[in-house]
Amino acid sequence: MKNILIINAHQFYKDYSEGKLNTTLVDIAKDEFESKGYTVKTTILDNGYDINEEIEKHVWADIIITQAPVYWFSTPWTHKKYIDDIFTNALSQEKLILDDGRSRTDPSKQYGTGGKMQGKKFMLSLTWNAPAESFNDDKQVLYEGKSVDDAFISITTNYKFCGSEILPSFSCYNVVKDPDIENDILKYKAHIKAL
Repeated sequence: MKNILIINAHQFYKDYSEGKLNTTLVDIAKDEFESKGYTVKTTILDNGYDINEEIEKHVWADIIITQAPVYWFSTPWTHKKYIDDIFTNALSQEKLILDDGRSRTDPSKQYGTGGKMQGKKFMLSLTWNAPAESFNDDKQVLYEGKSVDDAFISITTNYKFCGSEILPSFSCYNVVKDPDIENDILKYKAHIKAL
C-alpha cells in the first residue's frame, strides 16, 4: 500500500472550534506516511471539493483516513454531506460500488457485498471533549459499555458496505476540559506506525 488519502472533516466555528488540533493531526499523519515513501493526498472539507476529483482520490487510495472533531456525537454535517455526495455519485458511475450486492437469482449474496473497494482500508481519527473513561465501561451512562468504534458505526459501515476493511480508530479525548496534546501526538504516531 502506497497511496494515502486524508480527509480533514473539521468544520470551523469561530472562538469555539477553529481546527488547529485536527489540522495538526492531518499534518502528522501526512509526514509519517511520506517519511515511509507513501504518496499522500489531502482534502480539506472547509475549502470545498470537487465530487469527481474526490471519487478519483478514493479509487486511487489504498488507505483513507478521516480526521474529524466530534460534534454532537458524530462528525460535522459537512462530512455527512461529503459522504453522500461522493458515494451517491460513485454509485451512479460504478466507481466505488456497483450495487448493494444482493441478487434475485442468487439469494446467498448478502446485502453490503456490492462494493468495489476491496483491498482498501479506512480509519477514523477523532478529537473529543469526552474523556476516554466514557467508553468500554458498562457502568458509564451515555455509551453503556460501547467503544468509539461502536459509536461511529454509521461512518465506518459506509466504507465497509463498499468493500473496505475498517481499521481501529484513533481518538484524542478530553481535548476541551483536560487536553494532553503532547501525549496524544505520541500515541497517534504509534497508531500510524502500527498500520
